[in-house]
Amino acid sequence: MLKHIFIFIALLVPFVGMADDFAILDSAVNTEYPETVELNDDAQLATVSNFDISGIMLGMSFEDVYNAIHGGSAALYSMRPQNSTIYTIWPDWKYNLDYECRQNGVVIPEQLEKCINGLAKDRGLLYASEMHLVRPSTNETIDIYFTSNATDNVVWRIVYVNDVDRLEGIGAKFDDQREKRIMNFWQNVLDKYGAPNSGTDKWISTTNAFDPMMTAYYGELDLVDNGIHFSDQAKNVQQSRENFRGKSYAF
Repeated sequence: MLKHIFIFIALLVPFVGMADDFAILDSAVNTEYPETVELNDDAQLATVSNFDISGIMLGMSFEDVYNAIHGGSAALYSMRPQNSTIYTIWPDWKYNLDYECRQNGVVIPEQLEKCINGLAKDRGLLYASEMHLVRPSTNETIDIYFTSNATDNVVWRIVYVNDVDRLEGIGAKFDDQREKRIMNFWQNVLDKYGAPNSGTDKWISTTNAFDPMMTAYYGELDLVDNGIHFSDQAKNVQQSRENFRGKSYAF
């Protein structure tokens, strides 16, 4: 627990002040298990854990990602104007803190939220869960998702999107331009990552869907480590149950 508090102090305090914009919001928690994956015939497993999107990789810390944007490998991107960084309390912990605050007589919604956030901050339970980057000149975005402090607040998912699949108008010339943009994007993907080794759109590191993998769509890349995400979820559920501060009954 001390390690998690240290991470919180080292990361949250300096970067909240330096980020372009931030918010404390409920972050969507993905509880859907990933689909099974298979290796193509005659294909080799890929080292997906070494893949990067503009220099951002799975397992990077919040601090490393922040540095990559500010003068590092991802310097072509900037924080999006609104809510560029989302800070979150894992739902199970938030329920604990809500109960604790209510037991102390805090029931007015605004005061209850302040009480929950204050306790979460003091105990290292508030963490940077999302970072959103933009590159307006090329209509590119990168959405980065982090685990909680229970698993060191590292990147577990990176979603890259560009505008190659968008139609700029109606007519044959726009269809032609869109097809060429898509072909160019796919060629760049193949040049950087090699050919997909699972189906026609996936790069897998093992046939276990909980290990790092990447999926490509028209104008989109989704690089994910479901294993660390669900490990993070399990740890938060277990630790929140063990640390629930219920009433001290006497019987």
